[in-house]
Amino acid sequence: MIRVPVLILTMCLLAYVHAAARTIQISPRQAKAIQGAINHAHAGDTLVIEKGIYNESDILVNKKLTIIGNNYPIIDGGGKKQLIVVVHDSVYISGLQLQNTGRSSMTDMAAIRLQNVSGVVVHNNRLLNNTYGIYLQNSHYCTISNNKVSASTKDELNSGNGIHAWKSTHLMIQNNNISGHRDGIYFEFVTESRIIKNVSTKNIRYGLHFMFSHRDVYADNLFVDNGSGVAVMYSKFVEMYNNTFRHNWGDAAYAILLKEITDSKIKQNLFIKNTVGIYMEGSSRIDVMQNEFKENGWGIRVQASCDNNVFEHNNFLSNSFDVATNGTMMLNTFNENYWDKYDGYDLDKNKIGDVPYYPVSMYAVVTERIPNAMILYRSFLTDIMTQVEKLMPSVIPDNLRDDRPVMKSWKLR
Repeated sequence: MIRVPVLILTMCLLAYVHAAARTIQISPRQAKAIQGAINHAHAGDTLVIEKGIYNESDILVNKKLTIIGNNYPIIDGGGKKQLIVVVHDSVYISGLQLQNTGRSSMTDMAAIRLQNVSGVVVHNNRLLNNTYGIYLQNSHYCTISNNKVSASTKDELNSGNGIHAWKSTHLMIQNNNISGHRDGIYFEFVTESRIIKNVSTKNIRYGLHFMFSHRDVYADNLFVDNGSGVAVMYSKFVEMYNNTFRHNWGDAAYAILLKEITDSKIKQNLFIKNTVGIYMEGSSRIDVMQNEFKENGWGIRVQASCDNNVFEHNNFLSNSFDVATNGTMMLNTFNENYWDKYDGYDLDKNKIGDVPYYPVSMYAVVTERIPNAMILYRSFLTDIMTQVEKLMPSVIPDNLRDDRPVMKSWKLR
């Protein structure tokens, strides 16, 4: 007897709320048209911003709204301030061109800042020439997708990150194209989040940078022509699948830099034409499996501070050095990898080499200790040193070897 009136009342309230939600058209003819419309809007309203140029900044979104641009209206900060600050949950922003934030040593100026919110979606926007593109601060369950985030800064000091997340959880960063920033994507104290199918290119420092961020996944991304591809630091339980790292090239460039990282997975990635495929320092219990290292300077550089890592079922093709290390002890496992430099035999025809392969060359050991020795690489001297080491091994770590090298490259990806 009581439930029926309650149900009817609930349905009436829902119908009222639906009917009360409005669509508000915004044109550039009025000063501060966007902020004025937000101030007069009700929660649940949709704001449609018509094409034009809006010279507005510090736009505060403090209620649940859907904000849609019609044919990419331009919001221009004039190089002075940040553009949109979202402080309410469940806001949706799409179809805007946001450009020319200010630059400040005191404030991280962003085109879109999400601050202490949940469930916000930023989709299909253009963010051009901003210090920071999208800045997430203490935000959760937010989606950043299909955005173009581009800048043209020349140095780290005067630049920010394309997508910057701090102290956030359960983020989805997907299908974005990011270029020209300090770091393409930056995570600090970010957990349980996913970075999927992004293109991060021509960023000054890293295409993707992790600091103190655990239980995250990045997969199916392209990192090309960055200062370095990806840096994962002081993190654990990070999964790295199906990414392509190409032409991250320079004196101190890496496709992946691992520093103080544990209990993670690197699988089915392509490393092609990078200075270093993977550089590992202070890293433990990492599974490096089913990856292809092709035409890199170094395929893998494993420092003596690394242990209990497993390298299995990878292809090493046309690298200058497949593996290098700075230590004499090796506490990691190499097993059933394909090495194109392996010249052993397979008399029993089981597709496994009958003798172990030692992937660290004598010259790789020398250059780890004396970097300037690289000037003699590919000289007649290096050939002599390699042949002598094969006859009388004494320099390379004896326990850094693949006891079961495969005779044919793996079919990967």
